[in-house]
Amino acid sequence: MPAAAPSLAFADGKILLTRPGGGVGLVTFNNPDKRNAMSLEMWDGLGQALVALRDDAEIRVVVLTGAGDKAFVSGADISQFEQNRHNAVASEAYAQRSAAQRALLADYPKPTIACIRGFCLGGGLQIAMLTDIRFAAPDCQFGIPAARLGIAYGYDGLRNLVSLVGPSQARLLLYAGMRIDAAEALRIGLVDRIMSQDELLPATLDIARTIAGNAPLAVQAAKITIAEVLKDESRRDMAAIKQIGDACMDSEDFREGRRAFMEKRKPAFKGR
Repeated sequence: MPAAAPSLAFADGKILLTRPGGGVGLVTFNNPDKRNAMSLEMWDGLGQALVALRDDAEIRVVVLTGAGDKAFVSGADISQFEQNRHNAVASEAYAQRSAAQRALLADYPKPTIACIRGFCLGGGLQIAMLTDIRFAAPDCQFGIPAARLGIAYGYDGLRNLVSLVGPSQARLLLYAGMRIDAAEALRIGLVDRIMSQDELLPATLDIARTIAGNAPLAVQAAKITIAEVLKDESRRDMAAIKQIGDACMDSEDFREGRRAFMEKRKPAFKGR
């Protein structure tokens, strides 16, 4: 069995990439002194980590989490606002610099899971909403404080929020700038499961390894098809759905899955 690839650090150590095994890559927001608030450098580092894991054939699922137990990501680094977001032109330049990383996560070819502890606010919530699945600890706090800061929350973030919780709950969160706890987030569909603080990361990694152990083309087919279902009917790429479906049926993994079932053993999928 090949040796595990070394851990990597980006953004002066504020973004960490580790490989905990089982086909899983782990990205950690490592700025606990600021409750993992995102600086521009951290956005750049996040993109570098995601590209590294995307291009690693051994990695099939990516988990995102925050260092410590105080925050996933508490939002943007407010200390950079005076320099980088002091007016509309500067704010647009700031948004453009992080846009590539958000787009990368939005269209990521591998399943992604957010493992959330503590504060998950503003841009941090946007990151979580861009992942496929969100697991949370009971003490989490979610919110979008844009109205309290005098800034507008972007279209992409709002589109994802509305798709998860609906327009009325999105209005309540945005208009009031209120925070909600994990139980309320689960009730309205913002997160998918609540786990205890101690079991959250181990259980998340176990689920990630379960996904990684399934046929990669079949998982990819589910990811692609669900993404198309969420689009307006006129914008759906039905050809892409058929293409990935045909690829599954013609794959070595489909044959391996049938053989493993008949032989009552665990399949060894190769993603082809």
